[in-house]
Amino acid sequence: MRFLVNGEAIDLDFDTRTSLLDLLRERLHLFGAKKGCNQGACGACTVLVDGQRINSCLALAVQYQDRNITTVEGLGAPDALHPLQAAFIEHDGFQCGYCTPGQICSAVGMAEEFKRGVPSYVSEDLAAARFALTPDELRERMSGNLCRCGAHNGIVDAIQEAFGPGDKREAAE
Repeated sequence: MRFLVNGEAIDLDFDTRTSLLDLLRERLHLFGAKKGCNQGACGACTVLVDGQRINSCLALAVQYQDRNITTVEGLGAPDALHPLQAAFIEHDGFQCGYCTPGQICSAVGMAEEFKRGVPSYVSEDLAAARFALTPDELRERMSGNLCRCGAHNGIVDAIQEAFGPGDKREAAE
């Protein structure tokens, strides 16, 4: 089976019952995505598939053949960090770091959803052409990613720095 992971085409044979998370960690040695709850509740395993965030612990790898899979390792490099990775460092958006890769991948996907005009549970007017990425809006959109260390304020500050605090985006028409 062929996979596109972090811009690289990879051919693999494996048990079709393998989760995407296990394929990434055990076969490809990409250890950014973590196995937290293994039930899709904590977000530590979040990766991007075709730019959309998914919980890789719940996804069978075979479902994602020939799709663009991006892990935190594919977002930036030590000498060229993604702007959100740099903002996490600047704002202390991590303590133990266990949830950080999933938080970063989720925030990148969340920012794209916001740019497309996808509303959240707390969006005041679902039909609005424009709305703001307020702290409450951001927290709701990131609610699927848990940080047990309590670094949420730093995470919110980092995301707002990278994607614009209160920035108004056009909704998709």
